[in-house]
Amino acid sequence: MTRLPVIVNRNGGTASKLGDKLEARLRDAFAPTGADADIQLLDGKDMPDAIATGARQGRVVVAGGDGTAACAAGQLAGEDAELGLLPLGTLNHLARDLGLPDTLEDAARLAATGTATAIDVAEVNGHVFVNNASVGLYPMMVREREGHQDEKGWPKWLAALPAAWAALERLPHHRLTLDLGKGERTIVTPLLFVGNNVYSLAAGRVGQRKTLTGGKLSVYAVSRRGRLALIWFALRTLVGRAERRLDFETLGECETLTVRSAGESIEIALDGEVERLESPLEFRIRPGALKVVTTQP
Repeated sequence: MTRLPVIVNRNGGTASKLGDKLEARLRDAFAPTGADADIQLLDGKDMPDAIATGARQGRVVVAGGDGTAACAAGQLAGEDAELGLLPLGTLNHLARDLGLPDTLEDAARLAATGTATAIDVAEVNGHVFVNNASVGLYPMMVREREGHQDEKGWPKWLAALPAAWAALERLPHHRLTLDLGKGERTIVTPLLFVGNNVYSLAAGRVGQRKTLTGGKLSVYAVSRRGRLALIWFALRTLVGRAERRLDFETLGECETLTVRSAGESIEIALDGEVERLESPLEFRIRPGALKVVTTQP
């Protein structure tokens, strides 16, 4: 029997729905693996210290969504400890792109007995993210959504609807100076998106990544436009009909990226969590910095 720390964000989407049944479900899921699962149900603010402590065992399993995975990556990137993931969040983009099982039992078996693979992470001003970072409309929408969740107790999907409308009503356009390693360029955009590796715009694969080991940041700056044109752009993008030359002010790949704004700080969403960071934003890719359990035994 091997002691295996299992650090659970009990406020994650699926985890919170299980409520009092969560711990029993987790114990049942790990029982057939032969691992001695040390299950800890924690609030998000307590997870970084618990993950750092659990990493001393050589492998730590983290259960939650993409924000939880990013929290774990922030603690483990560049270290020898391996990360097992249980996708118990709302969307679980990282787990999907890694091809991890979507059932708790299969995910627990893989996390306990599988083999780790080194994947890339991205970083901005010392903050690690595993999926993407964005400036503009999306951080504003997240702030609005969280307000509806806190005030009215709405689930994330429902709160996102009025939040998106409120963000579109305000429709910020940011004047940013970008340097993808080939000189500076000033743009005006409602949304700057920076991905850990390349996100697809192709029909049937929109928002997905073929690889997490490509060693590149992907940069998408949406062209300046009005509300209706932006909504039409979003709808076309969802079905893989975005037009690269018309819809994006900047579109490219790089290993480092500098973003400057007129102000002293910039509000940015990192894997769905909003932060305010000092300008300039200094992005970089960290190839193979995180060891994630992805291969079945």
